[in-house]
Amino acid sequence: MLSTTTKNIFIASGRKVSYNFRKQNGKRQKMITELKDFLRSRQKINLSFIAVNILIFVIMELTQQQDWFYVEGACYTPFILNGQYYRLFTSMFLHFGIEHLGNNMICLLFLGDMLERLAGKWRYCVIYLGGGLLGNLLSMAVEMRTHDYALSAGASGAIFAVIGALLYIVLRNRERMGEAFGKRMLLIVFLMLFQGFTSSGVDNSAHIGGLIGGMILSCLLCRKIIIRRKKKDFGEYGQ
Repeated sequence: MLSTTTKNIFIASGRKVSYNFRKQNGKRQKMITELKDFLRSRQKINLSFIAVNILIFVIMELTQQQDWFYVEGACYTPFILNGQYYRLFTSMFLHFGIEHLGNNMICLLFLGDMLERLAGKWRYCVIYLGGGLLGNLLSMAVEMRTHDYALSAGASGAIFAVIGALLYIVLRNRERMGEAFGKRMLLIVFLMLFQGFTSSGVDNSAHIGGLIGGMILSCLLCRKIIIRRKKKDFGEYGQ
């Protein structure tokens, strides 16, 4: 038989475990609620692009068919010149490993959301896909000139198009958005380009092409919208 003291210990321990379980469950529910609220506040087209990238990566991992996806969908200039033009688009949704995917999606989650709020849904789609296409085309042009062909994939060309479009918007509206925000955008561009040029296995031509393409497309598509925007529309992103 258990003594009174031992019984009290068991009862106290049970209460403690139950309390800790409720506390942990409460924290978990709070985190889930905060995540749902965060996702609801994000722009839907940008979230859709992120979801497609993640879904394709998960399918690649589950099926263990990474080589097939890369061979059939990644950018490879000789294959594209042979008529496989779809690779210019499919390569934007393929990634070489979880780190590659994670870095790109984190950048896209915040920068893409910002651009979609400012440019609108269909303009954002055009800038993202069109800028990524222009990045791949410049990469092709460089490879054709150097005859140094490599398999390439990733959303970074499209992400640089997003950055280029944001940079154009900031420079055009620097008085309303604030000097500090403009400097932050220039710093982001510099750091991302610097990281690319100081890392191995990075398609810097696609980055530069995407950046230039994003600026050009933003200039063509967003000029009138930017002029009509009021200061309050930029309040969330300004000083």
